[in-house]
Amino acid sequence: MTSSGFSRMRRHALGLGLALAAGAAFAQDNPIRILVGFAPGGVTDLVARVLAQGMQAELGRTVVVDNRPGAGGQIAAQALKVARPDGNTLYLTNSHTTAMVPLTTLQPGYDATRDFVYVGLVATNPNFFMVNPALVGPGVDSVKAFADWARAHPGRGNIGVPAPASAPEFSVSVLGQAYQADFKAAAYRGDAPLVQDLIGGQIPAGIAGIAAALPHVRAGKLKLLAVDGPQRLPGFDVPTYSELGLKGLEDVITIGLIAPAGTPADLVAKFNAAANKVVASKTFHDRIVDTGILVKSGTPDDMLRTTEASRAASERLVKAAGFKPQ
Repeated sequence: MTSSGFSRMRRHALGLGLALAAGAAFAQDNPIRILVGFAPGGVTDLVARVLAQGMQAELGRTVVVDNRPGAGGQIAAQALKVARPDGNTLYLTNSHTTAMVPLTTLQPGYDATRDFVYVGLVATNPNFFMVNPALVGPGVDSVKAFADWARAHPGRGNIGVPAPASAPEFSVSVLGQAYQADFKAAAYRGDAPLVQDLIGGQIPAGIAGIAAALPHVRAGKLKLLAVDGPQRLPGFDVPTYSELGLKGLEDVITIGLIAPAGTPADLVAKFNAAANKVVASKTFHDRIVDTGILVKSGTPDDMLRTTEASRAASERLVKAAGFKPQ
């Protein structure tokens, strides 16, 4: 190769390196988007907005929430899959999207184990079994008592759930088998419409997060009978399903950040550190305390292990309910 040819190659390489560096710098100047798979106003959206505000302060970059609602979080997950792994796109997902949907949907449009990297946990979101005491009577103070009520009122053992093919829906099947009661799941599009029908008397019972129900619980219009997860929720004297002798309902929905596969490890570590600091703050706790959500943080590996455990628990639940992927 001639000296002039070598010089041209050096200039080309130098120019390419400068262009790549400029592109990386430009990418870091762009706002960070936190995708949310649900509509504005819900619990996950609230958590995302409080988290975004805190992370913006920690990272010194603009952080915005980008709602992509629909299909149990699949639309947002598909958007994350095709996003560039440049640190500009994250997804505040829940374990329904990463652990349950791949088991119940033949073509979810993503592979939760291959297409994403885990950034860190943010919270857990327990679901409560609740009834309308004006409809079922004040004596229905346990899940067993509701099963007795349902047997005494054939065809009325409908239990609202916030989404089809979800852990709450499959829980209805497990509970019906355990109590030998004719329970039927009535699927809604979120907790809010479920709770509205519950207090309106269209359904006698429901399984949902506490945020939408809490004002009505405090007013005595709804009664909490059980909660999923491994332990009671602080501030609520409500037994877990395990305490009631029911197995297979110990898992609880988790909420956490994920990023596109290929996101550099140093960026993942930076986002994890920022999120953990925000989640540990009094501001974060005070903003979400009335949602019934429990603050939870950890490493990316902690989130991966938690998601894998949820996937195993979901697989057992789906199998017990006899559900076939669609």
